[in-house]
Amino acid sequence: MPQLIESPSVIQAAGNKPKRIEEFIGRVNSKTPGVSIARMVSPGGWVEPGQTPDFDEYTVVLKGLLKIESKGETLEVKAGQAVWVKKGEWVRYSSPRAEGAEYIAVCLPAFGPDIVHRDPS
Repeated sequence: MPQLIESPSVIQAAGNKPKRIEEFIGRVNSKTPGVSIARMVSPGGWVEPGQTPDFDEYTVVLKGLLKIESKGETLEVKAGQAVWVKKGEWVRYSSPRAEGAEYIAVCLPAFGPDIVHRDPS
């Protein structure tokens, strides 16, 4: 039987400015460890610490621009574009433009603070 997700859980985000994470599916809101689906809204100038996660992350940018830094390159992902960051790859996300960014992130397995492996601050 289908399960309606009435509303997301808001999760604390890392970074230099407040970013809103609305988890619809995942470890917190639906108790789903296999996948997480969240809407992210980051303000202009937001930067989070680098990370080497134990999950694949698929991101679709809905508004603004999301900057993705890896050890090999830097990508600017615009509204209407997507990016896939593979498990075990070092990455840092930011929204450098004044308008910030809005995006959907899907993590396999589900995002968790114990498997994101953020760089020390």
